[in-house]
Amino acid sequence: MNGSLFELRLRNGDYIPRFFAYYYKQWRDYTMPYHDHRSTEIMYMISGLCRVDVQTGGKAESITLRKGEFIMLDAGVPHRLVVEGEQSCRMLNVEFGFMEGMSVGPSIRQMAAEEQEITAFMSRPFPYLVLSDPEEVYFTLKSLVLELDQRKEHPGAMAELLFMQLLVRIARLREEAAHSNTQQTDMYVKRCLEFLHLNYDRDIVVQDMAAAVNLHPGYLHRIFKKHTGQTLTAYLTMLRMDKARMLLQQTDIPIQEIADYVGVGSRQYFHMLFKKHTGKTPVEYRSAVERHVWNYAEEEGD
Repeated sequence: MNGSLFELRLRNGDYIPRFFAYYYKQWRDYTMPYHDHRSTEIMYMISGLCRVDVQTGGKAESITLRKGEFIMLDAGVPHRLVVEGEQSCRMLNVEFGFMEGMSVGPSIRQMAAEEQEITAFMSRPFPYLVLSDPEEVYFTLKSLVLELDQRKEHPGAMAELLFMQLLVRIARLREEAAHSNTQQTDMYVKRCLEFLHLNYDRDIVVQDMAAAVNLHPGYLHRIFKKHTGQTLTAYLTMLRMDKARMLLQQTDIPIQEIADYVGVGSRQYFHMLFKKHTGKTPVEYRSAVERHVWNYAEEEGD
């Protein structure tokens, strides 16, 4: 009996679902001890609010679940449910694994061959997954539990078909969420880049950038570096030095004033940064490059 969706044998042989437990439960002021299962578990939040603590990689992570959200826990992942104080929640839980064999319905391998989302889902293991449901998953999940209640010891083809439908819906929901998150991340990074290009001449810090896009500074730092390959500070410094090079080459602005034009308060620090990025001091750079200063008199004479 296999409990995880990510075992390679599920994609190489023919396996069908087997259900260990399925139940509704109202929880209030309760802290569950850490435990794990041989099975995969879905905890669906029907109403209320609760917390699920999960231990991954030697550290604990806390996930708040609200109405219409669910968590899918891989087999062997320690976790616990916490419902604090006057809070309460109602959940639907289903625990399942897999058994080798064939039935009337398709096997996991056959479904993966037909549905690319399932192949992608099973190819990207996770200790847990949290998704928000537009009620499609809940409709299938409760239909599955009703079928299991009626058939009990021998669930039959209908339960297997409902499970496959559930798996497809969750796999597709994960793909949609990943795509949506990517789009949203791209938007935040784009807005941050615009802010930097519009404000590089000011004395700005990471907190200013984060406030401009309504994100936590730590989160903005992570997505910005992932998207651009640079930290926020490194990108801002690069932008400022690029502007300084342009001003040195194409204007007659005094060198001692360039630092103010690009938002570096200390002229000594500006000189150090500029030499680090170009290999030359501002004086050396202006002397070495071909000048392209705009000559208004010549333009008027033409």
